[in-house]
Amino acid sequence: MDFLMSGLAACGACVFTNPLEVVKTRMQLQGELQAPGTYQRHYRNVFHAFFTIGKVDGLAALQKGLAPALFYQFLMNGIRLGTYGLAETRGYLHTAEGTLSPFRSAAAGALAGVMGAYLGSPIYMVKTHLQAQAASEIAVGHQYKHQGMFQALTEIGQKHGLVGLWRGALGGLPRVIIGSSTQLCTFSSTKDFLSQWEIFPPQSWKVALAAAMVSGIAVVLAMTPFDVASTRLYNQPTDSQGKDWVSKSSVASCSALAFLLGTKDVGIMKCQTSHQLFKVTQVPWWSLILQV
Repeated sequence: MDFLMSGLAACGACVFTNPLEVVKTRMQLQGELQAPGTYQRHYRNVFHAFFTIGKVDGLAALQKGLAPALFYQFLMNGIRLGTYGLAETRGYLHTAEGTLSPFRSAAAGALAGVMGAYLGSPIYMVKTHLQAQAASEIAVGHQYKHQGMFQALTEIGQKHGLVGLWRGALGGLPRVIIGSSTQLCTFSSTKDFLSQWEIFPPQSWKVALAAAMVSGIAVVLAMTPFDVASTRLYNQPTDSQGKDWVSKSSVASCSALAFLLGTKDVGIMKCQTSHQLFKVTQVPWWSLILQV
């Protein structure tokens, strides 16, 4: 039941946060493989991005990729939150003295996140493709021509097989490991701290709200660079053999982060400054939390 309720809760929130995810995806793809100041900025900030997308693509475009987003949230967070909740209920996250172990909590969060994210990777890839699709005058990143989730999955599967469906999955795992472990560990630790110090009445909803706000800030700071790289890995074009296409020249500058992302295609981050790797930290924190 925990798995079902976790998935349904994530889906309910996804309906409201999906427009933020569309904006985040496009802002992260903006300026890909281009030095700062050499490209046109279609989206200057979150509010300008909302206005531009609504004006050029139409208001319905702010809900692009909603179907795969709902499927992904149900699958990913159903497994992730359900597994973590089960481990917490059975006492695996606490020491012999009954206190929460940050290491066990982080490890459980990371493992639960990896399981859900890897299984849902094909859906997340299609979601990224659909959310990036835009009118030519405001398009950023590679533009796939998908007509919908099932059509996209079928086309990718027919052209590139199962390997193609899980393209970018390994590169996306560091994002989930960092995000999920940070979120769940910080949330549990903050909730325990607030309960021990009795800052709010016992069992008050304010405890969960405050813990979620603290964990949200931690997730955004820790996960954003990996989220930018993951979005670009999922959206980059492929050649006729289904291999990722990126420029292979001048690759030394970002080799360390590329190694952490599990890819040799470090060209995807060529010419990207530390500011660009932290793109869209201005997007409200709950969007990134629900997309962990």
